[in-house]
Parts: sequence; C-alpha cells; structure tokens
Amino acid sequence: MSTQRLNESQRSALASTHPNWVVDGEKLRRDFQFRDFVEAFGFMSRVALLAESRNHHPNWSNVYNRVSIELTTHDLGGLSDLDTELAIAIDTLLPT
Repeated sequence: MSTQRLNESQRSALASTHPNWVVDGEKLRRDFQFRDFVEAFGFMSRVALLAESRNHHPNWSNVYNRVSIELTTHDLGGLSDLDTELAIAIDTLLPT
C-alpha cells in the first residue's frame, strides 16, 4: 500500500486525534520540555530508533532541555499517515 497525503477531512481531524500536536502548514509540530539535557537527549535517542525503524525521520532541534519535532512527508510535500503514526509512537515514549 502506498502512502498518500492526508486529505482535508483527515487534516481537520488531527486536532482531536493528536491534541498535543499542532498542524503548522504542511507539518505536524510538537515541543517537549524535560528536566535536563540528558533526559532530552535520551528522548531524542528513543525517537531516533522509532524513526529509523519506520524509515521516516523528523525535522527536529534540541536546546538544553527542550526538543522541538516537526513531522512531514517530504516525498509527498505534506502530511501523510506516516506522520500521524510516528506522532502516536513518539507520544507513547512519554510518561502518562
């Protein structure tokens, strides 16, 4: 099955299905804050393993205890189910 860009209805549903993520143009974005750099870096390492296993890699940045992640499917020029699935997987790494 090939990956398709999200349609307008699917994009509109993201606010309820991914409440901690923000649709920013053609990206799904979330900012995280941790106790310190080591905790932030550990989180990034776990995200890296998820991304690599899916062959779908985020745009991200880290400053001390903050991590910003943007998800988009570059090959399709916008959001796809790859982005929403990775967002869900990333969310599972966080304590509840």
